[in-house]
Amino acid sequence: MDLATYLVALDERIPPSKAASWDKVGLQVGDRGTTCDKVGVCHEVTNAVVGAAVEAGVDLLVAYHPLLFDPVTALVAGASPSGRAYALARAGIALHIVHTAWDVAPGGGADSLAEALALENLTSFGPEWGSETVKVVTFVPTENVDAVADALAGAGAGSVGHYTGAHFRVEGEGRFTPGPHADPTIGVPGVPESVPETRLEMIASKRVLGAVVTALVEAHPYEEPAYDIVAVSANAGFIGRRGSRTAPQPLDEFVALVDETLGTRSRVAGVGTKEISSVAVVPGSGGSFAAAVAGSVDVLVTGDINHHTAQAALSRGTAIVDTGHAPSERPGMKSLLRAVGELGCDTIDLTTINTNPWRE
Repeated sequence: MDLATYLVALDERIPPSKAASWDKVGLQVGDRGTTCDKVGVCHEVTNAVVGAAVEAGVDLLVAYHPLLFDPVTALVAGASPSGRAYALARAGIALHIVHTAWDVAPGGGADSLAEALALENLTSFGPEWGSETVKVVTFVPTENVDAVADALAGAGAGSVGHYTGAHFRVEGEGRFTPGPHADPTIGVPGVPESVPETRLEMIASKRVLGAVVTALVEAHPYEEPAYDIVAVSANAGFIGRRGSRTAPQPLDEFVALVDETLGTRSRVAGVGTKEISSVAVVPGSGGSFAAAVAGSVDVLVTGDINHHTAQAALSRGTAIVDTGHAPSERPGMKSLLRAVGELGCDTIDLTTINTNPWRE
């Protein structure tokens, strides 16, 4: 199939709109017009991964961690992120990033970590707010509202996770008086007019706002459509999961299970005999979400916890198991490989290449 078609299917499974606003997800290298028959999946784009991808002859590399986080001013061969991007481009390999979009997705990084640790009765926490979002509000003659809604959806409005064309409408009455130089679709200049109208609301990413407003004006029957653009925070994905263990166990025993499951040696803050029943997990760097669960669970399992965050959690009765950044993401890599494999192309497993910079 062509790459554009494949990426549509991939985005339907892992909506990029759910990624954190600071994240760099989506296509970072490549041409959507090329073919895509073989797809590699990796945790992070290291030199070893690039070499393996080239040797395997993949057309697309789906990576969890972004390769290019900072602005790039030159693509020159070498061991830098931009050098690896150059190597992929030279080999004709496209690169697509999923990162926090995968963390929050159903069956993604957070769910996979919770499942690996056999947590039950799951609830979510830790909203990851997506890219800048606006709500587009307009007022349309009721008989024309379907056409306007379809036009906005076609321009990219109304996408909410796995749903497209999502909108709200309510009927009302629009009133206006055309001016002497107006050319009204309904009514005549100088005469007050009343029209059955429908208020139509749809959200849109700010990056497609220009296209959405253009579609609105073109599809709307009025000479001068009325519309509002309102900045909103909406439809966040959740990166954390909170659950319970089937039976309580001492912290030291729980840590042994975590380390065996994730293949790591965790740093631990807490008394080894503390009974563990309730557990919160965040794949990757979860320190910024520790305050959200401290005091409400017995232990938080995540990576990259600093001294002060651990002290604060302990003071509220929550132990910390810092597995390291990459180990906390490993269950999600197995699930990502399965998810990509279900999309139809020949799939190559590059997640087994160890990209963790720390000794374990």
